[in-house]
Amino acid sequence: MNKLAIIIVNYKGWQALDECLSSLQAITSDKMILEVIVVDNFSDDGFFETFQKKFHSFTFILNSGNNGFANGCNVGTAHASSDYLLFLNPDTKVDQQNLESFFEAYIKHENEIAVLSCLQIDENGKFYKQYNLLPKFATFFGIPRAIYKLFFKNKITAIFQENEEFMYPEWITGAVVLVSKKWFDKVSGWNEDFWMYMEDVDLCKRISDVNGKIAVFKKATIFHKHGGASRINIKTKALTKTEVIISKHAYIRNNFSPVSQFLLHSRLIFGVLLEKTVLSCLAFPLFFIPKLQVNKLILKNYISYLFSVVENHTFISPRASTFFASRS
Repeated sequence: MNKLAIIIVNYKGWQALDECLSSLQAITSDKMILEVIVVDNFSDDGFFETFQKKFHSFTFILNSGNNGFANGCNVGTAHASSDYLLFLNPDTKVDQQNLESFFEAYIKHENEIAVLSCLQIDENGKFYKQYNLLPKFATFFGIPRAIYKLFFKNKITAIFQENEEFMYPEWITGAVVLVSKKWFDKVSGWNEDFWMYMEDVDLCKRISDVNGKIAVFKKATIFHKHGGASRINIKTKALTKTEVIISKHAYIRNNFSPVSQFLLHSRLIFGVLLEKTVLSCLAFPLFFIPKLQVNKLILKNYISYLFSVVENHTFISPRASTFFASRS
């Protein structure tokens, strides 16, 4: 019987985590052995011990700080004894039948598939988009990407091959990632230059670079609450949206040539500052629109980040575990 390590990184998402762990606790499979590992990124709010007691059959690890998703995943992996790793968001819920078929599909096809995800459905009954292209120089930003998709439909169709069981995007979301320890170790795990967001894109690119295939299993579905783990309040929303931008800088730093880096960083900085400044100005007269108010905080956070870039000579997020090592 194969053993599956399920690794979940949490930061103050206890309500969602409770539902996720309860769904896993209800699984009594005779087809697989589950090893559930929860890494809490130092929520420091008194719930850690409560959850340890409630889900005593699971392993709980208290991280040294809020070191990000990639770091938490690597910490959890270090405590896993399985040859198969399933990285799962805390705002997901899993049932036995879907998990068994998902895992069985990977075991059956692991010689041809390096990383596998499955279909994900949200609280509104909508399936998440799974046809994801890796960012390239010409398609890194929204408008050029839309033009590319419009004029190169045949090329995109050729990339997104699929059959009755699988579809093959260029990358999959980090909410549900099944990978063997062999492939995980081959690319040295998750890249901790990313504090939050785009670490899943980076992982898939590095695995693709060593000829690993990325796939989505179409015959299993996992519930994934949209934004459930990262949008607790307006400050958290602004922080996470700022980190989305910062992660784009980290991805550029890790995956493009020096000349391309300069051009992409410059375009991203100019675009973000222009957009957030305009939206922040609109937020004052339109104070009754909550979505606009978030932009003022994002602009403040982003400017603070740019000062850090100048001071420390690195585009890595100051929150990332590799930040101090990356400074020059």
